[in-house]
Amino acid sequence: MEYQREEKKIIQRRLQEEPRRFIQVIYGPRQVGKTTLVRQVIRDLGYAHLLVAADAVPAGDGLWVAQQWEKARTQQALHPDAPHLLVIDEIQKIENWSEQVKAEWDRDTLEGRDIRVILLGSSRLMLQQGLTESLAGRFESLYLGHWSYSEMKQAFGLSAEEYVWFGGYPGAISLKSEEDRWKNYVNEALLETSISKDILMLTRVDKPALMRRLFELGSNYSGQILSYTKVMGQLADAGNTTTLANYLMLLNEAGLLAGLEKFSPNLIRKRASSPKFMVHNTAILSGISNETFDTLRSEPKVWGRWVESVVGAHLINQSFKEKKLNIYYWREGNDEVDFVVEYKKRIIALEVKTSKTGKLSGLNAFDKLFRPEKSLLIGGDGIPWQEFLQLDVLTFFGE
Repeated sequence: MEYQREEKKIIQRRLQEEPRRFIQVIYGPRQVGKTTLVRQVIRDLGYAHLLVAADAVPAGDGLWVAQQWEKARTQQALHPDAPHLLVIDEIQKIENWSEQVKAEWDRDTLEGRDIRVILLGSSRLMLQQGLTESLAGRFESLYLGHWSYSEMKQAFGLSAEEYVWFGGYPGAISLKSEEDRWKNYVNEALLETSISKDILMLTRVDKPALMRRLFELGSNYSGQILSYTKVMGQLADAGNTTTLANYLMLLNEAGLLAGLEKFSPNLIRKRASSPKFMVHNTAILSGISNETFDTLRSEPKVWGRWVESVVGAHLINQSFKEKKLNIYYWREGNDEVDFVVEYKKRIIALEVKTSKTGKLSGLNAFDKLFRPEKSLLIGGDGIPWQEFLQLDVLTFFGE
């Protein structure tokens, strides 16, 4: 299957127009097509290449990266006038990977060797640490996030309503006619693998069972605001709020579950706010729920929460790609705004409705306090949510 993603064009252009200038780093959640995209780039460019994966490399192996680089050098020496592409998948599994990559890259630069490098990884946190510590000035990164509605619609013909339920996992969509199999695949092949391999194997987590329980609870409450005190009340071994906040940060970096902060001009109040849980992909919410697609559509209130979650996931995935874009919520007393989008200190307020609505007290209260550039209703009498999912939120800022 051909993955027509905008990121594919970006990588192709970088490899062709800026050879040997930067290491290309592509990262993002599991099962979003990183390796498939790179294989298609290799095919389209026609470069000689070496593609290897670090998945099964034993811990503490300090020579593996150098060995793969030597293979690429040997292959490139056969055709010294042509570029050679080295692709290393799951690079974050290698201990001190960034230092090893730096040494090999600098050697090629010194010797004038045209080996172009792509590093793939599914742990955003681990990759960022290595990039900032050792590879400063030597890399360009690209976040490949969960598939948007536009991408799933183009590739698989999904309707907007189907996308709300099945979300943006392309590898699972072939099972959509068998919901039980689809749910099992999402839970076992995607969610459990992401937690065990991208968090627990790479990061110190003292209470893995607690983190898993937090993930399950937070995903079930996607679209809702819960204080850490209330969360601890529902967990058997709750630890403390600092532990929970740290685990939620790890889940967010893995592309699974976010805890949105409350919008406030006061940074301390932002940090101290109760989180609004939001899944990065509504397949997560559907996969762990007891609902089916049919029962969900027949319950307007529950359906509304899924739609709010799909809008939130759309915004969160854009914020991971655009570092100056931040997503919050706002609530004061009985007044609430579902999402506050901040870009370069400019703000837009968004309220999500799936039914016709009258008075919008939350948007009105927020407008009086903060004077956002725009206050938008998504769904109901406003912009159809199906259309909003196909828009880049930066267009509302005139970008």
